[in-house]
Amino acid sequence: KLTPLLLSRSKEKKTHLSPRMPAVMSGGTAGVDGGGRSLDCRSFWKAGASETPSAPIREFHDALETGDFDRARVHPKFLHTNATSHKWAFGAISELLDNAVDEICNGATFIKVDKSTNTKDNSPMLVFQDDGGGMDPEGVRQCMSLGFSTKKSKTTIGQYGNGFKTSTMRLGADAIVFTRAIRENNVTLSIGLLSYTFLRRTMKDDIVVPMLDFVVQDGQIAPLVYGSQGDWDSSLKIILDWSPFSSKEELLQQFEDMDSHGTKVLIYNLWMNDDGLLELDFDDDDEDILLRDQGQNSGASTKVQKEIIQQHISHRLRFSLRAYSSILYLKKFENFQIILRGKPVEQINIANELKFKKVVTYKPQVAYDSQVVSVRVDIGFAKEAPVLGIFGINVYHKNRLIMPFWKVLQEASSRGRSVIGVLEANFIEPAHDKQDFERTPLFIRLETKLKQIIVDYWKEKCHLIGYQPIDPKLRSQYKAALKDSGGPGVKIRHEASTAQKTGGHLSNLLPQTYDDEAAFRLTANRAGSALHSSGQGSMDSAGLEEDLVDIGSLGVLDPNCNEKLSEENLVLFTRREDLRQRDTQLKQTIGELEHELEETRRKCSQLAAELQLRRSQQQHYM
Repeated sequence: KLTPLLLSRSKEKKTHLSPRMPAVMSGGTAGVDGGGRSLDCRSFWKAGASETPSAPIREFHDALETGDFDRARVHPKFLHTNATSHKWAFGAISELLDNAVDEICNGATFIKVDKSTNTKDNSPMLVFQDDGGGMDPEGVRQCMSLGFSTKKSKTTIGQYGNGFKTSTMRLGADAIVFTRAIRENNVTLSIGLLSYTFLRRTMKDDIVVPMLDFVVQDGQIAPLVYGSQGDWDSSLKIILDWSPFSSKEELLQQFEDMDSHGTKVLIYNLWMNDDGLLELDFDDDDEDILLRDQGQNSGASTKVQKEIIQQHISHRLRFSLRAYSSILYLKKFENFQIILRGKPVEQINIANELKFKKVVTYKPQVAYDSQVVSVRVDIGFAKEAPVLGIFGINVYHKNRLIMPFWKVLQEASSRGRSVIGVLEANFIEPAHDKQDFERTPLFIRLETKLKQIIVDYWKEKCHLIGYQPIDPKLRSQYKAALKDSGGPGVKIRHEASTAQKTGGHLSNLLPQTYDDEAAFRLTANRAGSALHSSGQGSMDSAGLEEDLVDIGSLGVLDPNCNEKLSEENLVLFTRREDLRQRDTQLKQTIGELEHELEETRRKCSQLAAELQLRRSQQQHYM
C-alpha cells in the first residue's frame, strides 16, 4: 500500500512542490498559445537579466493559503542563478550522465542521449533516458527539491542534491521528467514539470513544480491523488499547457518505451547563442551532439599540426559530446553503455594510449589522524610526440573526469612537452559543477607534486622522443651515441589503418601505430643505457616526498628528428585525404546504385502487377 506523501509547509521547506495550485496562479498568460510558450530571451547568459513583472500583491495574497507566509520562498530567478555554476554545457550534460551511472547499482544498463522534436512548435528537445531503478512519488519530489540528496555512498558521484536542477536549467528553460518505479510490489508512474518559462511568464514569486502520479493496478493505470482531485486536475492542466504534450494520453505514451523501471528527462526551449542559433548543434553530425564555436582555435602553427590537433581528443572534447563522454569515466563499464544518438560511445582509457609510460605512486598528507592514502599516477608521452605538443594531467574523482588535460606547467615551456598523465584523486573534493577542485592547501600540494613528477619524468625520458638530455655530461654522451649510429634512427611504422572511428571521426588518439620498441631503439640502447648507468634519470616510484620543484634549463629538440617526423606525418595525412576522397566517391556510387536498384524493383513490381492483372483477365474470359 502506498503511503501518501505529506508535502511540508514548514519554514524549513525551500521549494513549493505541490500538486495543489490556487486557481488564480494556475492559468497561463493571456493571448499566449500553449504550443508556442517560450521566454522573450532565449540566451542563457542573458535570461537572468530579463525582467518580468511580479504578480499583483493583493492577487498574490488572495491566492496563498493560510500559513504560506510562514515558510521561506525561493524566487524562480534562483533557478537561473543556480544554473550559472555550469559555465560549459557539456558539464551540465555530464551531471545527467552521472545520475544514470549512479543507478548501475539499481540495475541500470544504459543511458540514451538523443534529440527529439516538440510537436507543438517543431523545436528540438534533448532527451535522456535510462533503465535505472526509477523514482517513486516521494523520490521524484526529492529530486526536484533544492539541495536534497540521499547519495551518501563512497562510490556514487552525485552528493550535493543540486545537479538535476542546475544541469537541466543550464541546457534549456524547461524540463519534464517521466519516471517509473517498483517499490514493495507497487508500480508507480510520476511526472514532474520544472519550467522556468511557466514560472516567469505567469509572474510567480515562488518556485512551483506541478506533479502527477499514477499507480498501475491489474494492468490498468489510475491517478494517484495526494490532496484532492481538483488539485490533481490543476496540475494536469498546467503540465498540458506548458509542456510539449497536449493530452493525458500523450503523457502516458512516454512510458511505453520504458521497461519495468527507469527515468526519462526531456529538456526543451533549449538555450541559444548570441547569434540566435541553438547552443547545441544536432545537424553537423548525426551520431554526435556538438557545441557551436568551440572547436575553431586549435593553436597549431602548421597545417600538419592543425590536422593532428583537430583529431586529438584533447581538442575534440571541447565541442564533441562523443569525444568528451568517451573519457568521462576512468574505468570501463562492464554492463553499462552510454548510447549517443543511437550509437554506443566507445570508452577510452587515456593511460592505455601513452608511450614510454611510467607509474608513479604519490602519498599525499591528507590529515594527521587519517589513513595513509596512496595515489597512482600514470604518466607518459602522447603517441604524437614530439610533433604535437599536447600535454596535461587528467584528474578523476570517484571514476569521473573533473579536469581534462590540466596544464600544470606553463604552456610556453618546452619542459614537459607531450607529457600526459592520469590519476584518480579521491582524497580531495570537486567543486559543485564537477569541472574543477577547490583551491585548498591539499589541492595546491597536489599541483606542486604533479609539477615535480612531470619534470622528473621529462629529465629521465625526453631523449626517447628526440630531445637532448638536460644534464651537460649526459647530453655529450647522447650526442656521441647519435654520431656513432648515424642519426637519431627514428623509425615509425604506419601500418594499414584499422580505421577505428568514434562518432564518424578517426580514432581519438592519432596515430595509433607508433612502434615504441622500434622508435629510438638505437638511441635507447646506447644513449639511454648510458643515462641509467650513470645513475641519473631515474625516479623513485614507491612514494615521493612533497618538495618544491626547481625548474631548470629547457630540453632541446633534435631538429633532424623533428623534420623526419613532420615529413612522415605530411605524407600520411596526404594519403589519408586521398582515401577520404575515394571513400566519398564510393559512397556516392553506392548511393546511385541503390537508387537504380530501387527503381528496378519498383518497375518489377509494376510489371508483376500488370502480369497478374492480365492473367486474371484471361482466366475471366476463358
